[in-house]
Parts: sequence; structure tokens; C-alpha cells
Amino acid sequence: MGDSNARYYASRDPLGDEGDFITAPEISQMFGELVGLWIADLWVKMGASKNIHYVELGPGRGTLAKDVLKTAGKYGFDPQIHFVEGSLELRKIQRQAVPTVRFHNDLSTLPDDRPLLIVANEFFDALPVHQLVRSADGWRERMVGLEGDKFAFVAGDKPMDSIVPKSWKSASQGALIETSPAASTVMAEIAQRLTNQGGAALIADYGPPELREGSTLQALKDHKKVDPLEHPGEADLTTHVDFEMLQDIATKNGAEVMGLQQQGEWLRQLHIDTRLEALQRKSPQNADQLKRQRDRLVEDDQMGVLFKMLGVCGRRWPIGEGFE
Repeated sequence: MGDSNARYYASRDPLGDEGDFITAPEISQMFGELVGLWIADLWVKMGASKNIHYVELGPGRGTLAKDVLKTAGKYGFDPQIHFVEGSLELRKIQRQAVPTVRFHNDLSTLPDDRPLLIVANEFFDALPVHQLVRSADGWRERMVGLEGDKFAFVAGDKPMDSIVPKSWKSASQGALIETSPAASTVMAEIAQRLTNQGGAALIADYGPPELREGSTLQALKDHKKVDPLEHPGEADLTTHVDFEMLQDIATKNGAEVMGLQQQGEWLRQLHIDTRLEALQRKSPQNADQLKRQRDRLVEDDQMGVLFKMLGVCGRRWPIGEGFE
């Protein structure tokens, strides 16, 4: 999964109608604007310091950052801007959207001299996972091998009990769970930086509030689901995010969890309907399209329930809007 996604993102712009999938910031400017208001509100409550960094993980085309910075900028927010992005192809597009950005391959080179306001939209879902299956002899990893000239899932032979969460140790035979050391490592670094430097992180992604049994691995190509093993490096591979684990890792590394909220409810609390009405008044000819965009972000049968917003912050930082 890691190798396939590295090749996939390095070779193309995967977003939008011409790509393989579309994310919330590309659906509607309202998403980025409300994230911008959330950022601005926190920043103002903490004294509106000029010494602040804005960091985005996996920033896509830079659309979210552009909307966030434009909205927060109305309140005087003028940070140093940092993108954690490994794809040179996407960096070119991001530079056009945000010319003053500084790029990083990972979090290790981010500055440590001032607080960080971090945004990660659909970043964690693309990080590689282990799939673990409970066999008669204990937990084993589900791996990828060859059957003839095609990839196929095969059972690993090495014990993997040591990385199984405690609550799943005694699961019944045949149970399958997913765990992501990569996501755990990134979350730990975010939490440690927020603890040491101050700041907050807003993580938008999809998955249930707690770890559940079963495979969630999926591949998207041309906006359609395809077999994850059929197009390695040519399709976007994702899994549900383990929000239960992310919160646990954040707390263990000294950060405070603001809360976990369904995306639809979070956007309602940030007054997306008020923003919709303002946009409709400004552009009445697009009123129906704007309403469809809002519905896609908010309604239960679209992105409103499956997608979540997770807020994390350093000590003494306030609880952000939408989590109170």
C-alpha cells in the first residue's frame, strides 16, 4: 500500500473531475472557509501572535490552504506556511495556489520555534496499514503474494500478536483488523510538537469512531471502486482511519483531545447554512448548485456521518468551535 501510493501520488494530479477522486475542499469553498474561521478563532483567542506557523499535511492542489488563508487573513492571520508533501508533481500545483509555501517531505523538518496550526484533510486514510487475521495459532498478517502472474492476498507465517490492541487480543478465530504504525507515528509527532511548541491540529478524514472488525481497504480509479490488487501505483488506495487510536496516541504524547465530531455536525456548528445563504444571495443563478455542494458535505447519506473532524491541541490552548 505504501509503495503503491508513493508511486501513484508522485506521477499525477489525482484530484477533481479529471482525476480519480474529489475531496471536501474541491467540492465547495465553504469547507475551506469554515476551517479558516476555526483557525482564525483559535488564533485570536490565543492573542493573535504574529509568530505562528500554518502547516498542512497532504495538501492536494492547495485549494484548502488557499481558502483557509484567505478567510483567516481577514482577521490578520499571516503565518509562515508549510506543506508536508512528497509528490513533486503536486508541489508544482500547490506552489501556484500558495506561492510563499515552504515544502517538507515529512514533519521532522518543520520549524520548532513557535506554535503550529496544523490541518490534515484526507491524509491519514492513505497511510499504509497492516491487516491482521486471528488464526488458530494466534494473530498473523494478511499479506500480498502471487498466484500465477497476479497479486493475491496470502497469509503470513510470523506471529503478530505483539501489535494487536489489547481489547482485540482474544477476538474469535477469523477476525480481521487493521492497524497503522505509520498513522501512529505521525500522530505521535503532531502531539509532541503541539505539547512542546503549542498550537492545534484539525484532522478531517473518514472512518468509524472506534476500531471495528473487517477490511476497509479500497481502491479508486476514475471515481470508481476497483480491485485494490489490480492497479498498483495506478489507483488511490485508502482505508478507514482508526480515530480511536489517534486520540489515544495524542493523549499519551501529552496533547489534549478537543473532541471527535461528525463532519456534518461540525460544519453545522460552524454555521455552514449561514454561509450558504450568503453565497446564494451573491450568486442566485448558482443557488441550486451551492445547495447540492452543501448537502454533499453535510448530509448523513453523503459525507456528513462517515467523515469526521478530530481536534487536538497543546496544553492551555482553548477547545475549538464545533467540539464544545
